[in-house]
Formats: sequence, structure tokens, C-alpha cells
Amino acid sequence: MHIADGILPVSLCVAGYAGAMAPVYLLGRRIEPVQVTRMGMLASAAFIASLIHFPVAGTSIHLGLFGLMGILLGRRAFPVVFVTLLFQTLLFQHGGLLSLGVNSVNMGLGSLSGWWLWRAPRVPEAVRAFLAGFAGILVPALLMAAEFSMAGYGKGFYYIAAVYLAAATIEGLLTVAMVGFFRRVRPQFLVPA
Repeated sequence: MHIADGILPVSLCVAGYAGAMAPVYLLGRRIEPVQVTRMGMLASAAFIASLIHFPVAGTSIHLGLFGLMGILLGRRAFPVVFVTLLFQTLLFQHGGLLSLGVNSVNMGLGSLSGWWLWRAPRVPEAVRAFLAGFAGILVPALLMAAEFSMAGYGKGFYYIAAVYLAAATIEGLLTVAMVGFFRRVRPQFLVPA
């Protein structure tokens, strides 16, 4: 799901930076010291999860934990996604520096989608958790496919987004399990920072 440098037009990458920097700044302002530990732990968990790849339908996928980050961090998830992607780019070349803004928008909106779905009133907690995890992966995949289509690569990338349905389902189930775990051992974590 990480878009490498040289694939998208520079103009789209510049627009991606413009679209990423505003939320990184606005959603990352006035962080309380108590929030920093949770943000760091979730950045580390997402970083590690991205290193474990699973072969699916001729490509490989990995967990992103974007929905879980949305649930546990709320609006703070977007800046955490940006920092996580920056380190993945610098250390492992997952994506590129030029495309970092686009990747941050895609995956950051996945985490914010998870946060918004988590906050849905009168929906059972397990359903909200599943939808948050599911959307956390599917939203970035659909955005990536749309960007590739806008860049003139055709609609074949929607096939990749369809492959991510499996990843989104797995991520949704994992998010349900993690929310159940936190509900039992640290219910205060389920109130976003």
C-alpha cells in the first residue's frame, strides 16, 4: 500500500504533502505528556506489524493497525501515522520521501475513519471495532487505487484494492480482539487521548 517515489506525478505528491502537513500540525498540537507514551507504543506496534508480510493473490500485504490507532488515539492517530511512515521510508524504503505526503494522507484518513466509526452512537462495540479496523485498511487501499487511476495507470489498481478486502477483514477481526482485550484489562484506553 506504500506508494514508492517516481510512480505518481510530482504535482500529486506535492498536493499530498499539502494535504498531510495541515492535519499533522492541527491534530498534533497541544499533546499532553500522558499521550506521548500511548502514541509511541502504537507507532512502534504499527511499525513492527508492517514488517510482517503475507502473500495474497500474487502480492503481499501487511497489517497496518490504522483502525486500532484511530480507536486508541483519536485525532492523534494522523500525526502518529505520518511519523511511522517517515521511519518506514527512511529505514526500509517502504514508500518514498516524495510520496510520503500521499501515503500519509491515505493511511492517516484510514485511521481517522476508524476513529469516526468507533464513535458511532448506539452501535455495539464489537461492530464498531470491526468496522474501524476494516475501514482503517480499505480506505487507504481505495484512495491508492484512485490516485493510480488519476495518474493514468488505468483501473487495474482497483484489483489490488479488492485484494485488500481480505486484509481489511483480518484487520477488523484483530481490532475486535484487541478492543476486547483492552476492555478487560485497561478500559480507560478505549477513550481516545
